[in-house]
Amino acid sequence: MKKRKTIIKFLVKFFVTYFVLLGIYSIYLKQTQQKGDVFSCAPITKTVANHSQQLAKFLGYNTRIEDHEDELSIKFYVGNIYAARIVEGCNSISIIILFLAFIIAFSGSLKVTIIFGVVGTFVIYSVNIVRVMALSMLMYKYPQYQEALHGLLFPAIIYGTVFLLWIIWVNRFSYLKKVK
Repeated sequence: MKKRKTIIKFLVKFFVTYFVLLGIYSIYLKQTQQKGDVFSCAPITKTVANHSQQLAKFLGYNTRIEDHEDELSIKFYVGNIYAARIVEGCNSISIIILFLAFIIAFSGSLKVTIIFGVVGTFVIYSVNIVRVMALSMLMYKYPQYQEALHGLLFPAIIYGTVFLLWIIWVNRFSYLKKVK
């Protein structure tokens, strides 16, 4: 009976947290994106594109970004070649929301949950910057592998990072390990 209560408590906390954060994010997107005659991505998507482009420049690549004129995305150029587009789904916010909903559902102490949430968010965001930059560079060099790179390899990197963070959370900080 205690296990059933634990599962129900987890599910309620997870879904409430997930949908509240998703609702806040949806409101943010509606207020910051522009569609129509002019397209403009949300500031967080622009920031991810900018950080990815700056990382590529730091590594010695001649890159630039610009708003896409026909859709909600940002064009990533290597030299004069349009290598990739960065859309809202590339900014890692949806993944961060999923991560946070899980650690809140499997809560530890408030202090540890907040610290791990902030550190985990930073880790996911940082891995995502490297992922977006690397994907853009690889799509420039190997456009014939775009589907495999974008559809398989690079989602595995970001979701693998989240999965590792969840394992660390459950095994080291969550109260769940105390429930038997």
